[in-house]
Amino acid sequence: MAARRGAGRKTVDFDTVRSLALALPAVEEYVCYGTPALRVKKKLLARLREDGATLVVKCEDSRRELLMQLDPRAYFMEEHYRGHPVVLVSLPRIDAAALQRLLEHGWEQVAPKTLLAARNSKRT
Repeated sequence: MAARRGAGRKTVDFDTVRSLALALPAVEEYVCYGTPALRVKKKLLARLREDGATLVVKCEDSRRELLMQLDPRAYFMEEHYRGHPVVLVSLPRIDAAALQRLLEHGWEQVAPKTLLAARNSKRT
């Protein structure tokens, strides 16, 4: 019997999002439009949509387009968000490693230069 795609993979939910995001410098949790959200120095990093399964994550247009081409089941866009530098993520369809990369990239988009410099100096 063939293994199902993603079999044995841990389900990603907002607890996973929270854990990954709060590991990044200066990320804090708050409430945005009545749902859990994460921000860096008062700038939105990500927020859970009302359906509880979709995450809005900061992401520039070119990266968003690439992600949607590579995995359109996990990454998508709705008309409401056109013109905003975000991507929508289906939490049941993304794995934790991809989510971590996306959150780190989003963090880099919203973090102040001083935080970016401090993080980069620790890496070298």
